[in-house]
Amino acid sequence: MDKQERERIIRLVKSEVVPAVGCTEPVAVALCVAKASETLGVMPEQINVKLSANILKNAMGVGIPGTGMIGLPIAIALGASIGKSEYLLEVLKDVNPEAVEAGKRYVNENRIKIGLKEGSCDKLYVEVEATAGTDTAKVIISGGHTRFVLVEKNGQKLSERKSLSADDEQECSCEGLNFRKVYDFATTAPLPEIEFINEARTLNENAAKQALKGCYGHELGKTLSRPLGRGIMGESIFSHIISTTASACDARMAGATIPVMSNSGSGNQGICATLPVVVFGEENHNTEEELTRALMLSHLTAIYMKQSLGKLSALCGCVVASTGSSVGITYLMGGSYDQLCASVKNMIANLTGMICDGAKPSCALKLASGVSTAVLSSLISMQNKCVTSVEGIIDNDVDKSIHNLTHIGHDAMDETDRCVLEIMTSK
Repeated sequence: MDKQERERIIRLVKSEVVPAVGCTEPVAVALCVAKASETLGVMPEQINVKLSANILKNAMGVGIPGTGMIGLPIAIALGASIGKSEYLLEVLKDVNPEAVEAGKRYVNENRIKIGLKEGSCDKLYVEVEATAGTDTAKVIISGGHTRFVLVEKNGQKLSERKSLSADDEQECSCEGLNFRKVYDFATTAPLPEIEFINEARTLNENAAKQALKGCYGHELGKTLSRPLGRGIMGESIFSHIISTTASACDARMAGATIPVMSNSGSGNQGICATLPVVVFGEENHNTEEELTRALMLSHLTAIYMKQSLGKLSALCGCVVASTGSSVGITYLMGGSYDQLCASVKNMIANLTGMICDGAKPSCALKLASGVSTAVLSSLISMQNKCVTSVEGIIDNDVDKSIHNLTHIGHDAMDETDRCVLEIMTSK
C-alpha cells in the first residue's frame, strides 16, 4: 500500500474517530442550535427545530450530559446558551449548574418547538430556525453529525453545501476500500502513522473507570463487577470485556459528562470498537504494537461497514462495532487474514436483525450482547470454524457478506424504522 493511499485512510479514520460528550444525536441538535445562536449573535427568543425520524428516535430517551435530565428540550436550551459550535461533538462540555437552571427556565417558557421534518430528507437531518427580535437564523446539519450544509441569517446564505466537495469526498469516502485493504493497512502501516488511535483507548478506558464511581443507567457494568455478578460470570477476560464495555455505556447513556471516543458519529460504537480489544489485549499480555494495530483493525472495520450502512439506520450500530472488535480480538489471538474474515462472517450470521429503538440506558444491554458475541466469534474462528455460504445471508466473499448485512440494515429495515418510531411516539 503506497503512502498516498495510507494518508487517505488516515484522514478517513481521523474524521470518523473523534471525541464526543453525550449521545451524538441530541448533541448534533445542540450543535446546530449553537451555530444558529452564534449566527444571531444573541440568545434566541424562539427556537423551532425540525428533525428526521431517526434523529428524533435516538434523542427521546437519553440523558443529556451534566443535567440529570432526558431528551431534547434541555439540550436545545443549553446549545443556545453555552454551546460552542467549534467544540463539535463536545458542544455541551461547558455545561454547569447555573446553565442548567437557566435552561430549565427557558424550556418552561415554551420557547422551543420540536417536530418531524416533512418530506424526504437524510436520515441524519437537523434544521434549526432561531429568532430574536426581527432577526432570524437558519442552520441545517445533514449527512453527518457535524456536517453543516446551510447557515443563513435573515434570508441571506452565509454558507451552503449541497453535496460533498472534492475535499470532503477524499476525506470521508471509503471508495475502493475493502476488507483486505483494511487488514493490510492496519497490519503493515508504519506504527507512528497509526498510533493516534490509542487516544480511543485512553478516553474510553477512563470512561469505564469513571462509570464505576457513580450510579448510571441500569448499572449493568457495576452489577457484573459486584460479588453476585462475579459469582455467576467469574473472573475472566470474557466477563471483564462485558463489564468494562457496559460500564462506559451506562455512564454515557445516563448523561455523564465523560468524553468518549466515538466511531462513525456514535459514542457507543466507539466504546464497542475499543474496550473489548483493549481489555483482551491487556489481559492477554499482547505487545503495545499488537494492541495498536488491533485497535486500528477494529475501528477501520467498523468505519468500512458503517459507510455502506449509513450513519443512522434501523440496525443497531453495535452490530458493526462489535464486528470490528471481534476482528481486533482475533488478530490479538494470532489469527490469520482468513480467520479474521471468518470472525466477520460469524458475527453477521449471529447479530443481523438487532434493531435500533433509540439511544437510551438499555443500550448497555445491547453492547453486552454484541461484545459477548464478538468473543464467541473469535474463538470459533481460531478453530477454523466459519458460517458457510449455504447458511443465511453469508457469502463466500467477506465483502459481499458485509454488504448483504448493510443492504438489509440500510434498505430492507426502513419499514422497521417507521414501526419502531410509531411505537415510541404513541406510548
